[in-house]
Amino acid sequence: MFTGIVTDIGTVLALEQRGDLRARIGTGYDVSGIDIGASIACNGVCLTVVALGQVPQNWFEVEISAETVGATNVGGWVEGGRLNLERALKVGDELGGHIVSGHVDGVAEVIGLRDEGDSTRVTFRAPDALARFIAPKGSVALNGTSLTVNEVDGATFGINFIPHTKVATTWGDVAQGDLVNLEIDTMARYVARLREYAG
Repeated sequence: MFTGIVTDIGTVLALEQRGDLRARIGTGYDVSGIDIGASIACNGVCLTVVALGQVPQNWFEVEISAETVGATNVGGWVEGGRLNLERALKVGDELGGHIVSGHVDGVAEVIGLRDEGDSTRVTFRAPDALARFIAPKGSVALNGTSLTVNEVDGATFGINFIPHTKVATTWGDVAQGDLVNLEIDTMARYVARLREYAG
């Protein structure tokens, strides 16, 4: 379980296909405090740590199944690419964003960018099957970042990125055409399911 509050920006150091995809990710985390088997959200994808090291910098490795690669933007990862990282929520941690599972529901596309003062308004197109779960002033997780939806028009929705978010995450690098991991709000999913039964 995660909160969508990014706590480090990692770098993809190596990618190797070994049946499953294995990724080595450089991090600012103290890896001596990470256990093998721990969960770390990498661009919003909950992945299991299978190896750790400290030379030439702190790093951890994860194995990513073909199913996960196909359902997320992991297939677009490249060596040197930057990733939003978040360690799993611990009992007593502050819940600063919203409850995020790290189970990506689909991939959204960046279809528009415009500056509004020091902030940047980004417009996304969600997969049609997920659009009904996205509501104005509701929450979504995009590339592992908890964000508030500004407006919705069919399958498109807008997010305003303040300067802090652009610096503390990889959102300062966003470009039109980018594909981003989308996790809808768990509460929205349950409300929609209840409506199906109530109707």
